[in-house]
Amino acid sequence: MKIQLIDFLVIIAYLILVTAIGIILKKQAERSKNDYLLGGKSMPYWMLGISNASGMFDISGTIWMVAIMFVYGLKSIWLPWLWPVFNQIFMMVYLSIWLRRSDVSTGAEWMLTRFGSKIDAQLSHKIIIAFALLSCLSFMAYGFIGLGKFIEIFVPWPLVQPYVPFTIAPEYVAHSYGTIFTLFTVFYSLLGGMKSIVWADLIHYIIMVFVSVSIAVIAMSALQEAGTLPVPTGWTDLFFGKELNLNWSGHISEVNDKIKKDGLSPFGYFFALMAAKGILASLAGPAPNYDMQKILSTKSPRQAALMSMIVNIVLLPTRYLLIIGITILGLLFYDTINISSPSGPDFERILPAVLNEKIPSGLLGLILVGLMGAFMGTFAGTFNAAQAYLVNDIYLKSFNPTASNAQISRMNYLLGLAVAAISILLGFLAKDVNSILQWIVSALYGGYIASNVLKWYWWRFNGSGFFWGMFAGIISAMIAPYISGGTLPLFYFPVILLISALGAICGSLLTPPTDEEVLKKFYRKVRPWGFWKPIEHAVKRDDPSFEPNRNFGWDMFNVVIGTAAQTAITALPVFLILLMPMQSAITGSILAVCVLILWKTWYQKLPRF
Repeated sequence: MKIQLIDFLVIIAYLILVTAIGIILKKQAERSKNDYLLGGKSMPYWMLGISNASGMFDISGTIWMVAIMFVYGLKSIWLPWLWPVFNQIFMMVYLSIWLRRSDVSTGAEWMLTRFGSKIDAQLSHKIIIAFALLSCLSFMAYGFIGLGKFIEIFVPWPLVQPYVPFTIAPEYVAHSYGTIFTLFTVFYSLLGGMKSIVWADLIHYIIMVFVSVSIAVIAMSALQEAGTLPVPTGWTDLFFGKELNLNWSGHISEVNDKIKKDGLSPFGYFFALMAAKGILASLAGPAPNYDMQKILSTKSPRQAALMSMIVNIVLLPTRYLLIIGITILGLLFYDTINISSPSGPDFERILPAVLNEKIPSGLLGLILVGLMGAFMGTFAGTFNAAQAYLVNDIYLKSFNPTASNAQISRMNYLLGLAVAAISILLGFLAKDVNSILQWIVSALYGGYIASNVLKWYWWRFNGSGFFWGMFAGIISAMIAPYISGGTLPLFYFPVILLISALGAICGSLLTPPTDEEVLKKFYRKVRPWGFWKPIEHAVKRDDPSFEPNRNFGWDMFNVVIGTAAQTAITALPVFLILLMPMQSAITGSILAVCVLILWKTWYQKLPRF
């Protein structure tokens, strides 16, 4: 156990700092609903971008990414396409601009601008609120227990017990740690709203840059001393064929069992399906969570696009410096770190095991602060999004449309406390309801794509179609795990997509279209491309000077170039730390060419405001 007094002092100093931020920004947050939920739409895009990236630097995701880098080598860089990581390129190129032009406060409010205010629009409004709240609460609950288990590794309860006047059952130690850090997070985000979240995320990101660079330097030095890594042929290859072709026999034979258990072979087919799913999910735009709220908090459509650009620049290189650093240390010192579990080696324990065994005190405290800050940033952003839907889309829409700023502020606090209490309760029950919560989350996202793609690109799609598309997708995703025989969710995704798409299309065609005036207003304001010809003609009848959006070709070209640049900026730090100069030079050259192209074809064509 390496944690020392200096590490505790670092953690305490960080908690005091973020608490002070909430207190300092409290008065600004109380001025209006927009000041609290969206920071008054006054914050610079680069701060929002760093904050958004910081919120994505979560503990669970980083632990998983270290594990897959250890097992699959550089090919693991492609696996985050499952999320998909390149959705930020779609956001950067055009979707952030469209979303910010709508000038709403939440994703649910956006439904009313797209579908109007009739019964079908109210159905779409209500189902997206339900989706947002369920997903927010689920993520907050899992973040709660995930952080608690992470801290428990470094601060076991026997180390703390002499200093507290009560005892805690061993099975609730992680929950207790989760409660402590959740309360700190709720305090600063509840008082200061979006601005306090962004400022805390900025401090956390600065810490993570220092931590990631430090670990990468330690790992590079260890690799230089060792000379080579104990990895199979192909581990350092970024590209792949039909099969994975990684054989760990003679190195760490247990890894072969992990690869077989993951079931990612044939890797080429898996990648093709993963990319197709990722493209569709990216076309759908952001889910109604903290990512969407950060976009809506920007000053203008131009700054919304630039904010999404910043996310790609600041998140991936920093995160992969940490990932490759921990992976190298894990490989070099595999025999001395403890990743055992009752079922054999648990490769998701590599990150905490390496930190515990190979990182000096002081720096360890900063690393713990950085990873805890990642949890706090993700939790705070999700917490703010849940508040936004409760206050803006339920309280103000259904109960008190004429509420004063004082009433809105009071309701923000009350509903925020309720959200925090529910998330903590779910966190305590997570051990028992794990399968149910995983079921809800996978079902919600399984049914999300079809309706949320069609809403942007097809004029005839209406509120009824949105409701029935999401409903059909969610129900089919709930049933699929029970009839799939243990198949990976990705492999039954096409079936869920087909069912939800049929629900969306039939729901639209069997009901009247959205009112033409609503569609014309939306089309003039947001200016999407896609299948909008009837509405384009209607707008031109009223305003012959109107110019529709003809940028589909350029946008798709920029998405391809942007995805190549994103992959290059991810791989470059990995090649550098692995001491691979030729691959580093090639990757750097590809990145430079992509940046030059995007400067000409994207940046210079952004809207001026």
